[in-house]
Amino acid sequence: MIIEEQVTIANKYLDKLIDFGIEYAPKLVGGIIVLIAGLWLTRIITKAVGKSLEKSKIDQSLVPFLKSVTNIALKALVAITAMGMIGIQMTSFVAILGAAGLAVGMALSGTLQNFAGGVIILILKPFKIGDTIEAQGFVGVVKEISIFSTMLNTTDKKLVIIPNGPLSTGALTNFSAEPTRRVDWTFGIAYGDDVENFKRAMNDFIAEDNRILQDPAPFMGLAALADSSVNFTVRVWVNGSDYWNVFFEMNEKVYTKFADYNLNIPFPQMDVHVKNNK
Repeated sequence: MIIEEQVTIANKYLDKLIDFGIEYAPKLVGGIIVLIAGLWLTRIITKAVGKSLEKSKIDQSLVPFLKSVTNIALKALVAITAMGMIGIQMTSFVAILGAAGLAVGMALSGTLQNFAGGVIILILKPFKIGDTIEAQGFVGVVKEISIFSTMLNTTDKKLVIIPNGPLSTGALTNFSAEPTRRVDWTFGIAYGDDVENFKRAMNDFIAEDNRILQDPAPFMGLAALADSSVNFTVRVWVNGSDYWNVFFEMNEKVYTKFADYNLNIPFPQMDVHVKNNK
């Protein structure tokens, strides 16, 4: 009697197992087929994306990252599709992943901002290694661009590391973006000095320097009648690499050679009149 009851129970569970197999076996096989085919397609698509990126103008340091992101995204899609075919309810699973992603994102908000900024910089290329830029209160030559930060070498050989987040969203001046730059000066002469002498002096100084370009043409004009001087603005164009040398050398010429043209460099002065009432 006991044996018959055990056989009955065993047959009952066997029937349930057979029914379960009949019901879920096609779904399981379908899910496995989708998984295998999806992973195969993922490898093909990832390789194609990688080759396409390598041939494009995108910075090559971004290629491994973008390939990895593509690969992970496709594998996640394949896994979710396969589990859905098997019959696993994905709604709760996706909700848990979303909540976990939100928590991680909030915890790493600063790091993720710098990461996103690095991607934007490497894709849009507002500057490149070797460019002289001014950003976040610093001026220097770009030494390295990484995914999280950018390194600058200042003129006094300090290494400045700027996070890419604020660098990608803040104002930035790239002094190397154009091949030429304009050099601006303001020179003052004393009241009573001959304006034509000033123009002749500046034209001579400009003609002596072959680094100064003639197109666009140099410009000079009277800018202001100041308290102690007559101020002129002088502007010339040079190649970017010659900017500072031309700037400093012209200042030195003006200081040392103005007297040769009967010009005086003025300085603030005050006339005091003493009245004698005797």
